[in-house]
Amino acid sequence: MSQYTTSSSSDVKPIQIVPKKSVLNSHGCGGDCTDHDDSQARWPRAKVLDLFNLPFNDLMWQAQQVHRQHWDANEIEHATLLSVKTGGCPEDCGYCPQSASYDTGVEASKLMSPDEVREAVIAARDAGASRFCMGAAWRAPKDRDIEKVAELIGVIKQEGLEACCTLGMLTDSQAVSLKDAGLDYYNHNLDTAPELYGDIISTRDMQDRLDTLSHVRSANIKVCSGGIVGMGETRAGRAGLIAQLANLPTFPESVPINDLVRVPGTPLADTPELDPLEFVRTIAVARITMPTARVRLSAGRQAMSDAVQAMCFLAGANSIFYGDKLLTTGNPDVARDHALLAKLGLRSGKAVTARVIAA
Repeated sequence: MSQYTTSSSSDVKPIQIVPKKSVLNSHGCGGDCTDHDDSQARWPRAKVLDLFNLPFNDLMWQAQQVHRQHWDANEIEHATLLSVKTGGCPEDCGYCPQSASYDTGVEASKLMSPDEVREAVIAARDAGASRFCMGAAWRAPKDRDIEKVAELIGVIKQEGLEACCTLGMLTDSQAVSLKDAGLDYYNHNLDTAPELYGDIISTRDMQDRLDTLSHVRSANIKVCSGGIVGMGETRAGRAGLIAQLANLPTFPESVPINDLVRVPGTPLADTPELDPLEFVRTIAVARITMPTARVRLSAGRQAMSDAVQAMCFLAGANSIFYGDKLLTTGNPDVARDHALLAKLGLRSGKAVTARVIAA
């Protein structure tokens, strides 16, 4: 298991994370499900839960040590997310207002044109974003859709930003086509712990998501994959999500942690809100278990106080979605983000990678 230490001294050397080799079982979960022994996983689920159960100050201290070992502690990546094809999705994800199964007031739209996307990319770049993410509400794009998206990726690259897409499930050949178009990252969230997945989504299963991530990896595209907390899961469920991500053959380069946005008309609209400190704990555990990943403070930020966001940054979050809207839900406006980051002495970080320190 990974080794970590604590100290009360003010003169503390960064801890060394020494993970075990990842061992995947036959269904690719990395050993974190509840129906088998996961003692050979890089991060056994029980050890992830041990992190969650630490006293809050001890957990934050460990997360800070790991974060400072690998990242500039005062740098926050700015990414912008644009829905280039909204609504009408045939999936039944219980949290999503874009599902055709629910009456949420979201109207289906066609794929945006290159000129429309270029205008949004330029605005995002001029506002300080370094990564531009495009989302399309498909279960799985058709090859002709991939051709159109490839043109949009070209627009992003022409304007000098990193390109990310979230388009649903991909085949191996589609992933290669996106790579050839210049795609840097592909987002495909695992959403929740494996044993809870069927309670949230019935139109696909966890293996479908793992297959897409495998295709993305094989195409040499960086992986952006995280999940949503606050969907009624227990702390053990949150530990299961983080263990699932941390035990992938290579953990994601980017890990968005979303706090559920409760949209009227969706099955999860009346789910009780998650305690903010539990959300902070999730950020901290993600940082400790995936030290060189960008941990992104994602959906739900609009409802968070400045103090909670500050604790998330202290816990190791070093990326935010930047702009007034996330696909179809709200996000803090740019002026509020500027004010918060200025108060905290944080600066915008461009497209850089972690400092990987040899064991």
